[in-house]
Amino acid sequence: MFFTCGPNEAMVVSGFCRSPPVMVAGGRVFVLPCIQQIQRISLNTLTLNVKSEKVKIQGQNKEMLAAACQMFLGKTEAEIAHIALETLEGHQRAIMAHMTVEEIYKDRQKFSEQVFKVASSDLVNMGISVVSYTLKDIHDDQDYLHSLGKARTAQVQKDARIGEAEAKRDAGIREAKAKQEKVSAQYLSEIE
Repeated sequence: MFFTCGPNEAMVVSGFCRSPPVMVAGGRVFVLPCIQQIQRISLNTLTLNVKSEKVKIQGQNKEMLAAACQMFLGKTEAEIAHIALETLEGHQRAIMAHMTVEEIYKDRQKFSEQVFKVASSDLVNMGISVVSYTLKDIHDDQDYLHSLGKARTAQVQKDARIGEAEAKRDAGIREAKAKQEKVSAQYLSEIE
């Protein structure tokens, strides 16, 4: 009996005369009913809620597909997404341990790149490729980051007030010099 699957799915045929199991990504395969088993694994891109990370089981690379089948065969997309999510969260925590809160808050790009690099290599070993990793938001339960933002806003406002006062002072000094030069010129002309 022939079984087919679309490009977003892979089939694994095991059993009689199938050692090692045959993996077919987006195609068809002949299966002897009752003697051989067929299982399917989704190759769809999964969006994880660590803030928009997309991961995908790699069906084009045979080694990665074999690793994914070994890890996830028989699991639903939700279960696979949960495992990938836990892996990404673990790597996020590891990177957070090496950066201060201020560094993470101010340099989100560096944090994202480090998590992407570390998590990608680990997930590849599971047969999953990380399509993208974006840090959308940083927040905490104690409002520490919000306070950092307030402190930065207050500093910017203070700097703006100081800059405005210095500009007014400089303008006043220039105006006074101009008046003094005008008066001096008038006195010199009257003296002549």
